[in-house]
Amino acid sequence: MKRGRIVCCLCILLLAVLIFSGCTEKEPETQVEIEEEDQPAAETFKGESKPLGDGIAYSWVTLDAEKNPSAIGVNFTKPALSGLPEIEIVEYVIPLPEEASATAYDHIGIDWNPAGHEPQGIYDSAHFDVHFYMIGPEERDRITATEEDVAALEKKPEPEFIPEGYVPTPGGVPRMGVHWIDPSAPEFSGQPFGETFIYGFYDGEMVFVEPMVTIDYLKSKPEITKPLKLPESYPANAYYPTNYSIRYSEVTEEYTIALEGMTPR
Repeated sequence: MKRGRIVCCLCILLLAVLIFSGCTEKEPETQVEIEEEDQPAAETFKGESKPLGDGIAYSWVTLDAEKNPSAIGVNFTKPALSGLPEIEIVEYVIPLPEEASATAYDHIGIDWNPAGHEPQGIYDSAHFDVHFYMIGPEERDRITATEEDVAALEKKPEPEFIPEGYVPTPGGVPRMGVHWIDPSAPEFSGQPFGETFIYGFYDGEMVFVEPMVTIDYLKSKPEITKPLKLPESYPANAYYPTNYSIRYSEVTEEYTIALEGMTPR
Protein backbone atom coordinates (compact mmCIF):
# COMPACT_ATOMS: atom_id res chain seq x y z
CA MET A 1 0.00 0.00 0.00
CA LYS A 2 2.80 2.40 0.90
CA ARG A 3 4.64 1.38 -2.24
CA GLY A 4 1.62 2.33 -4.38
CA ARG A 5 1.43 5.72 -2.74
CA ILE A 6 5.12 6.35 -3.45
CA VAL A 7 4.67 5.46 -7.12
CA CYS A 8 1.63 7.72 -7.33
CA CYS A 9 3.57 10.61 -5.77
CA LEU A 10 6.42 10.10 -8.21
CA CYS A 11 4.01 10.24 -11.15
CA ILE A 12 2.49 13.47 -9.88
CA LEU A 13 5.99 14.96 -9.42
CA LEU A 14 7.03 13.93 -12.97
CA LEU A 15 3.87 15.47 -14.41
CA ALA A 16 4.57 18.73 -12.59
CA VAL A 17 8.12 18.83 -13.99
CA LEU A 18 6.85 18.31 -17.53
CA ILE A 19 4.26 21.07 -17.16
CA PHE A 20 6.85 23.49 -15.74
CA SER A 21 9.39 22.77 -18.48
CA GLY A 22 6.74 23.46 -21.10
CA CYS A 23 6.21 26.91 -19.63
CA THR A 24 9.88 27.91 -19.95
CA GLU A 25 9.90 28.41 -23.71
CA LYS A 26 11.39 31.64 -25.09
CA GLU A 27 9.28 34.70 -24.51
CA PRO A 28 7.62 36.45 -27.46
CA GLU A 29 9.96 39.44 -27.10
CA THR A 30 12.97 37.24 -27.85
CA GLN A 31 11.26 35.81 -30.92
CA VAL A 32 10.46 39.34 -32.16
CA GLU A 33 14.10 40.34 -31.74
CA ILE A 34 15.21 37.42 -33.89
CA GLU A 35 12.68 38.33 -36.56
CA GLU A 36 13.90 41.95 -36.56
CA GLU A 37 17.48 40.80 -37.07
CA ASP A 38 16.35 39.10 -40.28
CA GLN A 39 15.11 42.39 -41.73
CA PRO A 40 17.20 43.74 -44.65
CA ALA A 41 19.58 46.54 -43.65
CA ALA A 42 20.38 49.84 -45.36
CA GLU A 43 22.98 49.56 -48.12
CA THR A 44 25.41 52.11 -49.55
CA PHE A 45 26.40 52.12 -53.23
CA LYS A 46 29.55 53.88 -54.41
CA GLY A 47 29.71 55.83 -57.65
CA GLU A 48 32.65 56.71 -59.86
CA SER A 49 35.91 57.92 -58.31
CA LYS A 50 37.82 60.90 -59.67
CA PRO A 51 41.29 62.25 -58.83
CA LEU A 52 41.22 65.21 -56.44
CA GLY A 53 44.49 66.73 -55.26
CA ASP A 54 46.76 63.89 -54.15
CA GLY A 55 43.75 61.71 -53.39
CA ILE A 56 40.36 60.85 -54.82
CA ALA A 57 36.72 61.84 -54.46
CA TYR A 58 33.78 59.53 -55.03
CA SER A 59 30.01 59.78 -54.86
CA TRP A 60 27.64 57.44 -53.05
CA VAL A 61 23.99 56.84 -52.17
CA THR A 62 22.47 54.98 -49.24
CA LEU A 63 19.22 53.07 -49.73
CA ASP A 64 17.10 52.10 -46.75
CA ALA A 65 15.66 48.63 -46.11
CA GLU A 66 12.83 49.40 -48.53
CA LYS A 67 15.31 50.44 -51.27
CA ASN A 68 14.43 54.13 -51.04
CA PRO A 69 17.27 56.71 -50.95
CA SER A 70 17.99 58.07 -47.49
CA ALA A 71 21.23 59.99 -48.21
CA ILE A 72 23.61 60.93 -51.02
CA GLY A 73 27.01 62.51 -50.83
CA VAL A 74 30.65 62.74 -51.79
CA ASN A 75 33.73 61.55 -49.91
CA PHE A 76 37.26 62.96 -50.14
CA THR A 77 40.19 60.81 -49.09
CA LYS A 78 42.60 62.55 -46.71
CA PRO A 79 45.33 63.16 -49.36
CA ALA A 80 42.74 65.01 -51.51
CA LEU A 81 43.27 68.14 -49.41
CA SER A 82 46.88 68.45 -50.56
CA GLY A 83 48.31 68.88 -54.04
CA LEU A 84 45.41 71.07 -55.20
CA PRO A 85 45.94 73.85 -57.79
CA GLU A 86 47.25 77.01 -56.17
CA ILE A 87 45.88 79.56 -58.64
CA GLU A 88 43.29 78.24 -61.08
CA ILE A 89 39.67 77.42 -60.25
CA VAL A 90 38.93 73.82 -61.20
CA GLU A 91 35.67 71.86 -61.46
CA TYR A 92 35.66 68.12 -60.81
CA VAL A 93 32.51 66.46 -62.19
CA ILE A 94 31.46 63.27 -60.42
CA PRO A 95 28.51 61.15 -61.61
CA LEU A 96 26.12 59.75 -59.03
CA PRO A 97 25.57 55.98 -58.88
CA GLU A 98 22.51 54.76 -60.81
CA GLU A 99 20.92 53.72 -57.51
CA ALA A 100 20.44 57.46 -56.80
CA SER A 101 17.99 57.86 -59.70
CA ALA A 102 14.99 58.37 -57.39
CA THR A 103 16.58 61.52 -55.93
CA ALA A 104 16.27 64.95 -57.54
CA TYR A 105 19.99 65.03 -58.43
CA ASP A 106 21.84 64.26 -61.65
CA HIS A 107 25.53 64.68 -60.77
CA ILE A 108 27.96 66.45 -58.44
CA GLY A 109 30.27 69.29 -59.44
CA ILE A 110 33.10 70.09 -57.01
CA ASP A 111 34.59 73.54 -57.61
CA TRP A 112 37.96 74.16 -55.96
CA ASN A 113 38.47 77.90 -55.31
CA PRO A 114 42.06 78.42 -54.08
CA ALA A 115 41.49 82.15 -53.46
CA GLY A 116 37.76 81.94 -52.79
CA HIS A 117 35.33 84.21 -54.65
CA GLU A 118 33.10 87.21 -54.13
CA PRO A 119 31.80 88.78 -52.01
CA GLN A 120 35.15 89.91 -50.70
CA GLY A 121 35.55 89.58 -46.96
CA ILE A 122 32.99 86.76 -46.86
CA TYR A 123 33.85 83.90 -49.22
CA ASP A 124 37.40 84.89 -50.21
CA SER A 125 39.17 82.00 -48.44
CA ALA A 126 40.21 78.72 -50.06
CA HIS A 127 37.18 76.45 -50.22
CA PHE A 128 35.17 73.84 -52.09
CA ASP A 129 31.77 74.57 -53.69
CA VAL A 130 30.05 71.18 -53.75
CA HIS A 131 27.17 71.49 -56.23
CA PHE A 132 24.51 68.78 -56.31
CA TYR A 133 23.02 69.52 -59.74
CA MET A 134 19.40 68.80 -60.59
CA ILE A 135 20.08 69.25 -64.32
CA GLY A 136 22.46 67.48 -66.68
CA PRO A 137 25.71 68.81 -68.19
CA GLU A 138 24.05 69.72 -71.51
CA GLU A 139 21.42 71.82 -69.73
CA ARG A 140 24.16 73.48 -67.75
CA ASP A 141 25.95 74.40 -70.98
CA ARG A 142 22.92 76.48 -72.00
CA ILE A 143 23.37 78.75 -68.98
CA THR A 144 25.70 81.37 -70.44
CA ALA A 145 25.15 84.26 -67.98
CA THR A 146 25.58 86.68 -70.91
CA GLU A 147 23.42 89.65 -71.92
CA GLU A 148 21.22 87.29 -73.94
CA ASP A 149 20.67 85.28 -70.77
CA VAL A 150 19.52 88.14 -68.55
CA ALA A 151 15.80 87.34 -68.70
CA ALA A 152 16.33 83.76 -67.52
CA LEU A 153 18.73 84.89 -64.79
CA GLU A 154 16.35 87.56 -63.49
CA LYS A 155 13.26 85.36 -63.55
CA LYS A 156 12.37 84.64 -59.94
CA PRO A 157 10.78 81.39 -58.83
CA GLU A 158 7.25 81.32 -57.48
CA PRO A 159 7.21 81.99 -53.70
CA GLU A 160 6.43 78.38 -52.76
CA PHE A 161 9.64 77.23 -54.46
CA ILE A 162 11.92 79.65 -52.56
CA PRO A 163 13.69 78.21 -49.48
CA GLU A 164 12.74 79.99 -46.27
CA GLY A 165 14.65 83.25 -45.83
CA TYR A 166 16.85 82.94 -48.93
CA VAL A 167 17.56 85.88 -51.27
CA PRO A 168 19.31 86.08 -54.68
CA THR A 169 22.77 87.49 -55.25
CA PRO A 170 23.33 89.88 -58.20
CA GLY A 171 24.07 88.48 -61.65
CA GLY A 172 24.70 84.88 -62.53
CA VAL A 173 27.45 82.35 -63.15
CA PRO A 174 27.89 80.42 -66.42
CA ARG A 175 26.78 76.78 -66.24
CA MET A 176 25.29 77.43 -62.79
CA GLY A 177 22.75 80.24 -62.67
CA VAL A 178 21.93 82.56 -59.78
CA HIS A 179 23.16 81.80 -56.27
CA TRP A 180 20.67 82.35 -53.44
CA ILE A 181 22.07 82.92 -49.95
CA ASP A 182 20.77 82.91 -46.38
CA PRO A 183 21.42 86.41 -44.90
CA SER A 184 21.10 84.97 -41.40
CA ALA A 185 24.11 82.67 -41.94
CA PRO A 186 26.98 83.31 -39.46
CA GLU A 187 29.37 84.66 -42.11
CA PHE A 188 27.05 87.65 -42.66
CA SER A 189 27.19 88.65 -39.01
CA GLY A 190 30.97 88.97 -38.71
CA GLN A 191 31.82 85.34 -37.96
CA PRO A 192 34.51 83.51 -39.95
CA PHE A 193 33.28 81.49 -42.89
CA GLY A 194 33.73 77.77 -42.36
CA GLU A 195 30.74 76.21 -44.05
CA THR A 196 27.37 77.31 -45.41
CA PHE A 197 24.53 76.14 -47.65
CA ILE A 198 23.43 77.81 -50.91
CA TYR A 199 20.63 77.20 -53.43
CA GLY A 200 20.87 77.84 -57.17
CA PHE A 201 18.11 78.93 -59.59
CA TYR A 202 17.86 79.53 -63.30
CA ASP A 203 14.83 80.60 -65.33
CA GLY A 204 12.70 80.42 -62.19
CA GLU A 205 13.60 76.83 -61.33
CA MET A 206 15.93 75.32 -58.75
CA VAL A 207 18.95 73.79 -60.50
CA PHE A 208 21.33 72.93 -57.64
CA VAL A 209 21.94 72.86 -53.92
CA GLU A 210 25.42 73.67 -52.66
CA PRO A 211 27.23 72.99 -49.42
CA MET A 212 30.29 75.28 -49.35
CA VAL A 213 33.16 74.40 -47.03
CA THR A 214 36.65 75.82 -46.50
CA ILE A 215 39.69 73.59 -46.62
CA ASP A 216 40.63 74.78 -43.10
CA TYR A 217 37.22 73.73 -41.81
CA LEU A 218 37.65 70.25 -43.30
CA LYS A 219 41.12 69.96 -41.76
CA SER A 220 39.54 70.63 -38.35
CA LYS A 221 37.85 67.19 -38.74
CA PRO A 222 34.27 68.39 -38.19
CA GLU A 223 31.25 66.38 -37.14
CA ILE A 224 28.11 68.43 -37.87
CA THR A 225 24.57 67.83 -39.08
CA LYS A 226 22.27 70.78 -39.74
CA PRO A 227 18.62 71.06 -40.79
CA LEU A 228 18.00 72.71 -44.15
CA LYS A 229 15.73 75.66 -44.74
CA LEU A 230 13.30 74.22 -47.26
CA PRO A 231 10.80 75.52 -49.81
CA GLU A 232 7.13 74.70 -49.43
CA SER A 233 7.05 72.90 -52.79
CA TYR A 234 9.28 71.38 -55.44
CA PRO A 235 8.68 71.41 -59.21
CA ALA A 236 9.26 67.65 -59.69
CA ASN A 237 8.37 64.56 -57.67
CA ALA A 238 11.56 63.07 -56.21
CA TYR A 239 13.48 62.50 -52.99
CA TYR A 240 14.88 65.69 -51.45
CA PRO A 241 17.09 66.20 -48.36
CA THR A 242 15.98 67.71 -45.07
CA ASN A 243 19.47 68.15 -43.57
CA TYR A 244 23.14 68.05 -44.50
CA SER A 245 26.29 66.80 -42.80
CA ILE A 246 30.01 67.48 -42.93
CA ARG A 247 32.23 65.03 -41.06
CA TYR A 248 35.56 63.21 -40.90
CA SER A 249 36.12 59.53 -40.13
CA GLU A 250 39.27 58.54 -38.25
CA VAL A 251 38.60 54.94 -39.31
CA THR A 252 38.50 55.48 -43.08
CA GLU A 253 40.45 58.78 -43.06
CA GLU A 254 37.84 60.33 -45.35
CA TYR A 255 35.84 63.54 -45.36
CA THR A 256 32.11 63.32 -46.09
CA ILE A 257 29.75 65.98 -47.41
CA ALA A 258 26.23 64.58 -47.47
CA LEU A 259 22.59 65.42 -48.13
CA GLU A 260 20.56 63.38 -45.65
CA GLY A 261 17.04 62.75 -44.42
CA MET A 262 15.79 62.17 -47.97
CA THR A 263 12.02 62.55 -48.21
CA PRO A 264 9.66 62.12 -51.18
CA ARG A 265 8.18 65.47 -52.20
